Amino acid sequence: MALLFRWLLRLVSAALVFGVIGVLLIYYLASRSLPEYDKTLAVSGTTAEIEIVRDNHAVPHIMALSDRDAFFGLGYVHAQDRLWQMLLLRRTVQGRLSEVFGARTVETDTLLRRLDLYPLSVRSVEAQDAATLDALESYAAGVNARIEEINAQSLGRGAPEFFLFNAPISPWQPADSIALVKLMALQLSGHLTEEVLRARVSLALDDPTRLSDLLPDLPGPGVAALPEYAQLAPGLPRYTETRTRQAFLNPVPPRGLAGASNAWAASPDRSAGGGTLLANDPHLGFAAPTPWYLARLELQSGGVVGAGIPGIPAIMVGRSEALAWGLTSSYLDDQDLFLEQLDPDNPERYRTADGTRPFETRKSIIQIKDAQPITITLRWTQNGPVLPRSVYNLGAITPPGHVMALSWTALSDADTSITGAIALMTAKSIEEGFDAARAYIAPSQNLVMIDEAGIAMKTVGAMPRRDPGHETRGRLPAPGWVEANRWQGMLPFSANPEFVSPPGGIVGNTNNKVVDRPFPMHVSFDWGDSQRVQRWTAMMQGREVHTRDSFIEAQLDTVSQAARTLLPLVGRDLWFTEEAAPEGTPARARQRALALLAEWNGEMNEHMPEPLIYAAWMRAVQERLIRDDLGPLADAFVHVEPLFIERVFRGVGGAEAWCDIARSTLTESCSDIARMALDDALLWIDENYGTALESLRWGDAHQATHDHPILGEVPVLRYFVNIRQSTSGGDHTLQRGRSSGRDPTPFHNVHGAGYRGVYDFNDPDSSVFITATGQSGHFLSRHYDDLGQLWRRGEYVPMSLDIGLARAASVGITRLTKP
Repeated sequence: MALLFRWLLRLVSAALVFGVIGVLLIYYLASRSLPEYDKTLAVSGTTAEIEIVRDNHAVPHIMALSDRDAFFGLGYVHAQDRLWQMLLLRRTVQGRLSEVFGARTVETDTLLRRLDLYPLSVRSVEAQDAATLDALESYAAGVNARIEEINAQSLGRGAPEFFLFNAPISPWQPADSIALVKLMALQLSGHLTEEVLRARVSLALDDPTRLSDLLPDLPGPGVAALPEYAQLAPGLPRYTETRTRQAFLNPVPPRGLAGASNAWAASPDRSAGGGTLLANDPHLGFAAPTPWYLARLELQSGGVVGAGIPGIPAIMVGRSEALAWGLTSSYLDDQDLFLEQLDPDNPERYRTADGTRPFETRKSIIQIKDAQPITITLRWTQNGPVLPRSVYNLGAITPPGHVMALSWTALSDADTSITGAIALMTAKSIEEGFDAARAYIAPSQNLVMIDEAGIAMKTVGAMPRRDPGHETRGRLPAPGWVEANRWQGMLPFSANPEFVSPPGGIVGNTNNKVVDRPFPMHVSFDWGDSQRVQRWTAMMQGREVHTRDSFIEAQLDTVSQAARTLLPLVGRDLWFTEEAAPEGTPARARQRALALLAEWNGEMNEHMPEPLIYAAWMRAVQERLIRDDLGPLADAFVHVEPLFIERVFRGVGGAEAWCDIARSTLTESCSDIARMALDDALLWIDENYGTALESLRWGDAHQATHDHPILGEVPVLRYFVNIRQSTSGGDHTLQRGRSSGRDPTPFHNVHGAGYRGVYDFNDPDSSVFITATGQSGHFLSRHYDDLGQLWRRGEYVPMSLDIGLARAASVGITRLTKP
């Protein structure tokens, strides 16, 4: 026995020793790719020495004697901190993920190949002006200089992920940066998804007039009646299962998680300091690291500081010495689906207004790790690429003998959006900013600008020219063989909405409806916000003059106007109406919940219980209202629709009919639905967070989930690479934290302001900005998440063009010299 014990001890000791050695070896290999910020490096491709000063938060201040060298330096620092992120995005848009990740990304690759975004980007290179071409080439040279340094000095392959997913790294090309802009357009576009959903709901409802309840138009003149989708596409089943599984690394956002953002500006006469003000917080899906990267460049036109996307040589949002600019998703309708009817005698041809014609086709081979490659046939009609039935739930709305094609502004082979972004960095005034913005194609955005004296907002990006006789007005898929349904080119830039120095001295956008124009000049029928704008309007008009701090206060505001509207409506017959009930009964739980909500002001504070009770209740209310009418299609509505619930409980146009459960023998009232839904919500809270309602914390349910897109679900590793933060706000607050909507964590905060910036031209160096995680993409770096806690607490870091301040707290200075 003693001998056995000694051998067991030796084996355990050996295992521990080898385990420690293994951990140390892994740490050593991973740490080799940690960037060194304090060094001198000889590189080829520069015209003079480049100095890169890293401030206390590793924000690079790139000092160069020419614009070409400044963009070289930007490419170098992007690759130094985010090489894995950049190459993953490039593989995504190229449709080449399966070469690394195997069969689980074939569906994503197939979609991206069919959209053909990368070949379109290659052809778009020649459409750029000379200055942009020079910037793209020098940026690519900077990225490649970092790749060469990694290879020459064996710097851990550039990032820890490359040890797990080994793949050759090809040099960065100018087309790669253009392709990433197109990938952003895909991530920010949601109209295709809305068209599909509208068609499916139209098929599912017994009463087609109820469609406008669930998918209402925002306040304003109504829209003329549309044809039922069943008339356009006969032969489709009424109910089809909603596909909720997202393909691995699919860049297409689920419904409700496309672009969003806030931006607003104040003129000098509405500013306490007499200088213009601008606040901006663009919203994207959360990830670790964040998509945003802070940087400062010294160009020949002056300094520029702000945030961009690694892989794109531009400060997308930020300021120069003379101009500041921010972006919000415009929700311009830049996508239309077209039903294309196959020739019954020859499925290689499709119907047009002039007879049938053959599809344009091309073969494409997808290489798959550890599997045989597959060959797909890409097809195009005169309206655009043909999409597979397996994506966007298209199979549910495509009748037999048809396929679905997509028209989309991003499918341009002369896309000059990157030219516009780079030109904006050197603009000296709002007028010059407008001139630069003419080059934007996609994604369409609302560009908010300030210079020293003025403020302005302009919708930028191509707006399709549609025929007034369009059968569905772009709201449903339309027959592609009807000439009136097809796009007729693009409208001129002057047709895009524009607001310059308005009399009230305030301009802004929360993704709300900005113009009320008849079709086809309407811009959009589907807007991104109807709630935040109400709170924003009240806060802007609540002060005669504003300051940087009042703009920060608005940016961080967590009061839900939707809660203030819905709670009195939904609970109007429940407040303090029930008799006393014993502890432990559903009635007693309802009374406690209603007593808390009765004293609540709608603030979605992370430390309070009321936001969780409210959110769970409204979710249950909507589920009760729609499940019996929509069946499986109810799974597509994962977020609360405030306008829908308000219409139902106000009885607008007979919308109270949703309260009666069609399959029951009783006639349910809206008060019955409200009471049953509250019981549902409290039961769900009990099962997940306990019965002590007063001790609940909204922040426990509303955690911001900055997860690593690849390693975030790997056991053990996920604790090192994922970043979780308890957060305030909600779906309909100015500090927007969009919830996932999906069980088992429906209130996880998955989409929001990964960047915040506030710019004050009364004192430009007092401007501030922040991102949601940190500068580095390396999880062993202290700059992987050092900005995250500041962001969570609503704090910012200085956004100064004073190089002396950066040097004073520098964590390193890199000098790139000529060989």
